[in-house]
Amino acid sequence: MQQSTIYHLPAIYLRAALGLSYVWLVADRLGWLGAPGQPHVSWGDWAHFMVLSRDTMSFLPDALVSPLAILASLGEGVFGILLLVGLFTRWAAIGSGLLALAFAVSMTISRGIDAPIGYSVFTVSAASFLLATLPTYKWSIDSLISKK
Repeated sequence: MQQSTIYHLPAIYLRAALGLSYVWLVADRLGWLGAPGQPHVSWGDWAHFMVLSRDTMSFLPDALVSPLAILASLGEGVFGILLLVGLFTRWAAIGSGLLALAFAVSMTISRGIDAPIGYSVFTVSAASFLLATLPTYKWSIDSLISKK
């Protein structure tokens, strides 16, 4: 394998892992994966997700929590889809990194450093930033566009 292309398979894996995780989280909080309490469902609806959001953003005024939860969910959905298909990959990875970092900082303020470390939120942020540094994205819409 050539040195210049050794990162292609790990990059595809990273794009898929990050993208699917974000899409999965949004689907869960919208209730698309099942009702609250069902196996493999973390929230099951928006109301249960907002309980966690209020806890995570407990240091902010309550009036900001809902808009920020909506904004975070939109970001996760958009970044997830863009990473999965490989469109605007660098920007989606940067956005993903910033979003995960904001979540990690919020978790740290609200629950202590063990929460974001235990849930690997800093790892997701770092992985997203690393993905943003790669020169190309094989098997992506970006690579198809760059060939034209």
